[in-house]
Amino acid sequence: MSDSLVLYEVKSSTAIITLNRADKRNALSRGLIDALVGAFARALNEAEVRCVILTAAGSVFCAGMDLAELQESLDIPRDQRPIWDDALRLARLYDQIYALPKPTIALVQGAAVAGGAGLVTVCDLAIATPEAKFGYPEVRRGLVAAMVMPHLMRHVGERLARYLLLSGEIISAEEAARAGMINEVVLGDRLLDRAFALAKACAEGGPNALAKTKEYLRQFSRQALSIEEAAKASAAPRLTEECQQGLRAFFAKQAAPWIK
Repeated sequence: MSDSLVLYEVKSSTAIITLNRADKRNALSRGLIDALVGAFARALNEAEVRCVILTAAGSVFCAGMDLAELQESLDIPRDQRPIWDDALRLARLYDQIYALPKPTIALVQGAAVAGGAGLVTVCDLAIATPEAKFGYPEVRRGLVAAMVMPHLMRHVGERLARYLLLSGEIISAEEAARAGMINEVVLGDRLLDRAFALAKACAEGGPNALAKTKEYLRQFSRQALSIEEAAKASAAPRLTEECQQGLRAFFAKQAAPWIK
């Protein structure tokens, strides 16, 4: 396996961007986020690329934020913790993918939770294997999934968004498809072929027409908070005592103190 955090290749006018931290469940470390930013910028700037597929190595699509980096931050003096920069880094990646003028397709072959589920929702289309699962367990750690809320609600509506965000429950690929979070469920050996078929269909549109369509879709569904405000809303709870207790309990494999 390559040492690169992200793999990048172009096939049939489609850029394939692969999360490549399978040994860490493709957790969103600072390095991986920066590598994704670079990969999507490359796809934007390469004229031959008409569509982008986002996928992942291993059996997990993305387990969310890097827990090792998060755990390290608990022992850093509060005024020196990089939580604001970390949150803004991820918020900007989400916006970069969401605003990309070229169609994006997420291929989900396993669990996509927390920030990993966020990656799926900022892509234009998403297909998954029957083994895939989706969820937002942040509240169980005392965290708030502020950055992904507007993207999730655009797909599934407020009722299911409230269920996922407030309960922290995980749903199956079939449930996600019925709710509109993903477009369809495809057997694993057909996943890439189906993605290329979707990419081909998108590439039959004029490049400028596709870009304008995405621009108008973004305008019509504009979120209430700015990128910076969403990042702050996500980062702020990490400074609270509740979150500190929840995270320490999680890392110690114990129940959070508010669970009776």
